[in-house]
Amino acid sequence: MERSVLFFDIDGTLLSEITGKIPESAKEALAAARRNGHRLFINTGRTVSSIPAEIGRLSFDGFLCGCGTTVIYKDEEIFSRHLSEERGRELIEKLRECSLGAVAEGPEDVYFPGYITRFDSLETTRRYFREKGMGLEKTLEYGGFVYDKLLVYADGNSDLEGFLRFADADMEAIDRGGSVYEVVQKNYSKATACEYILNMLEIPKERAYVFGDSSNDLSMFEYADHAVAMGKHDAVLEPHTEFITRAVEDDGIAHALKHYGLI
Repeated sequence: MERSVLFFDIDGTLLSEITGKIPESAKEALAAARRNGHRLFINTGRTVSSIPAEIGRLSFDGFLCGCGTTVIYKDEEIFSRHLSEERGRELIEKLRECSLGAVAEGPEDVYFPGYITRFDSLETTRRYFREKGMGLEKTLEYGGFVYDKLLVYADGNSDLEGFLRFADADMEAIDRGGSVYEVVQKNYSKATACEYILNMLEIPKERAYVFGDSSNDLSMFEYADHAVAMGKHDAVLEPHTEFITRAVEDDGIAHALKHYGLI
């Protein structure tokens, strides 16, 4: 069997957004794929600080984090690209001017506003990270930290376009729906992370498989020849999807790996 490289999103792909767990069938399928000699990587919008513990306990060859801004291979960080502290502060100040909510995601922690905002989805995210013991030490306003990307929350009182014009020199937005935007560094993406690994391992793109469900997976779906969408997925992925598997909770990962003969 030819060795392939498999790239997995986390939320909604490996980790169920309904149960909050990784199905046992997915764990078994990943282990079987490794036994068959395939290389397995997480490819996520999450920064390295917020990788769930249950993902970290599984056997992956590496972690591609922050939409391509950090690459970890065999427990060693081999690439990283953080915003400068000065540029990070400029963006945070502009967010305030434009009446937007935001979460800054960095290599060491995530950073929330120091007050309760009017954005329900931001406050839901805050509660999630607090349960994980994150986002507690420093606030957006405090400063003194670097970060890689932003989650931005808008409503009718926000000047989203004004912020995006200001950020356009080095940042771009991914619409996550519900007036939530993932604002990421230009020239870095889940696709550039895939390419970096394939070049390093000297494995052709034809033997790369990507698995995802949301709009921030689009770049790797456009890049890969074999793109697998989960049973519940963003419609933006469909033009670039080779195979639609079952839902996460319905053994979707195991079903896809069997479909391709990877296990």
